[in-house]
Amino acid sequence: MPALPARLPVAGSPMIAAGRRWVVTDLGIAVALGAFAGLVVVGIWLEPVDVPINLIFLPLVLGILFLSSRLLPWFAGFILLMLTSAGVLQEEYTPRIATALGVMATIAVLVIVMSLRRGQISVGPLRGQSMLVDLRDRILAQGEIPALPPGWLVESALSSAGGSPFAGDFVVATVGDHGRRMELVVVDVSGKGEAAGTRALQLSGAMGGLVAALPPDRFFPAANDYLLQRAWEEGFATAVHVSVDLRTGDFELRSAGHPPAVQREAGSGRWKPLRPEGPVLGIVEDAEFACHRGRLAPGDSLLLYTDGMVEEPRRDIDLGIDHMMGEAESLLRGAWDGLARRLVAAVGSPDDDRALLVVHRRP
Repeated sequence: MPALPARLPVAGSPMIAAGRRWVVTDLGIAVALGAFAGLVVVGIWLEPVDVPINLIFLPLVLGILFLSSRLLPWFAGFILLMLTSAGVLQEEYTPRIATALGVMATIAVLVIVMSLRRGQISVGPLRGQSMLVDLRDRILAQGEIPALPPGWLVESALSSAGGSPFAGDFVVATVGDHGRRMELVVVDVSGKGEAAGTRALQLSGAMGGLVAALPPDRFFPAANDYLLQRAWEEGFATAVHVSVDLRTGDFELRSAGHPPAVQREAGSGRWKPLRPEGPVLGIVEDAEFACHRGRLAPGDSLLLYTDGMVEEPRRDIDLGIDHMMGEAESLLRGAWDGLARRLVAAVGSPDDDRALLVVHRRP
């Protein structure tokens, strides 16, 4: 027998009250809109010449925007009934009235069919849009840079294919070990734009928890196992992970089939790619990931990015990396602050998702 909850909600509890408020609000909108449509039919009955039949269509438009998919087909059926009644009450049928009735009836039937098809969602378009915005904000929240000790600058920038707010690239950032160690991950989920957005959301939440709970050498194996268990049709991702000691600047860098990170040494002013080997996440079981150990001296910097920054059709990726490093050096004539945003705007393909993370140890 399944275990009962420790405390069942009782009448008047916030849980039940909240549910009642939502149902009454949805029904209240439907009743108000239906009453308006009924008044229009009454007006047509009393003054068929003065009351335009098109007014019946206004409640349906508002219902499409505000009603849930569970209630919308019933409401559209009611509007269809009102349209039929208004048609019967017409004194004469002109081509304009017949066309208007035909168009409105067709749209009402389409609304019924489409709302039944998406009935499993049970939310209206406006509620659905607010949910998507919340999902997008949750992805972006994973990449918010936490408070860092003086002497460190970390910035990230994201740009999705086609300007959509949803992307398959995301950043995870966290500080652990009592503020002494920073964990940064840049991930590129298979696909791009909205098609990869849902997978990016689920994976960002999992990676945010894993990177905060596991030591650096166990993070990628755990993320790889997680993707293998999901068994998505396009269930792979590339990623780069760096763990930085904020006291000494020592770092551990690991890559999972990702473009190489690049380090700039302040002393020489040169950029060098860092290429630890590792397979793509979600493809191979018991995968092993090589580690590159280095140090960020005062003035040194590290760039972590996705392939959208350096890959373009008919161009070798190494040429793209060289181009990105050249643009970064050119933009540094200003300042490190804001470099991530400026560099994402300057390089990469607008037809692909782009993500960039800049880590700079101030001199």
